[in-house]
Amino acid sequence: MDSNNLLIVGLGNPGKEYEKTRHNCGADFVEQLSLALDMSLTKEKKFSGLYGSKLIPTGKLHLCIPSVYVNESGKTVSSIKNYLKLSTRKILVVHDELDLPLGKLKLKESGGHGGHNGLRNVIEHLNGDSSFKRLRIGIGHPEKEEDVVKYVLTKGSKKERRILTSAFEEALPIINTIIEGNWQKAMLDLHS
Repeated sequence: MDSNNLLIVGLGNPGKEYEKTRHNCGADFVEQLSLALDMSLTKEKKFSGLYGSKLIPTGKLHLCIPSVYVNESGKTVSSIKNYLKLSTRKILVVHDELDLPLGKLKLKESGGHGGHNGLRNVIEHLNGDSSFKRLRIGIGHPEKEEDVVKYVLTKGSKKERRILTSAFEEALPIINTIIEGNWQKAMLDLHS
């Protein structure tokens, strides 16, 4: 197992109708990260996703945006993990988070799915192993619980989008710290 591999997966739904929706901010973030790192992502059938890799000073970085629905993301994550012979701990899943205010970012070392169907599916496909890391991107919460599905599947306002975009930009240096292998420092930098 190559300990110097890191896989970053951004969750989102495929297709034009889901572009820039709140549920897609994980995929949007990885897309922005690929541009910042000058990495191209291409369709990779065997992973059911857009995929790219790049040699970095500390090893090899892999980026992926699954081309399946959020709640089926586990298929993509497990196929890349198995193909690259990665440890689950070398995976960072970027996803939307209802329980954080809009634009607030939090790193999490491992844990349950917290009601997020994409994470639930990833954990299932990793045979219950939830030791992967997460970058949670706050999208806020609708006033009524029954509005959650509609809320995550719609686009936010232009102002909301600006807040998310600047949160992404602020997170890029923190991702560099993670890429360098310094998870604790990344958590400290992001949460302080």
